[in-house]
Amino acid sequence: MYAIIETGGKQYKVQEGDVIYVEKLDANEGDSITFDRVLAVSKDGGFVTGTPVVAGAKVTGTVEKHGKGRKIIVFKYKPKKNYRRKQGHRQPYTKVTIGKIEA
Repeated sequence: MYAIIETGGKQYKVQEGDVIYVEKLDANEGDSITFDRVLAVSKDGGFVTGTPVVAGAKVTGTVEKHGKGRKIIVFKYKPKKNYRRKQGHRQPYTKVTIGKIEA
């Protein structure tokens, strides 16, 4: 059984026990969190899609930790004009362990 959820503007395919890294959520570590934007659910050989979400379906998970991803370098450059800008970025994330899928 798996589900496709949407959070932070992105879609994730999850099963029970999966660990996913999502955009930073406003929840403390150890808290239980519910994703109610379930776009599709596969169960017992059947596949249910929503328009746009599946009614009554939800996925619960536990927040494991918050953190920042690897640093990426954003470098802007224009030739012959002496224009150079270097900037770093680290995207914040939340590590979530999926507990239960209810459809």
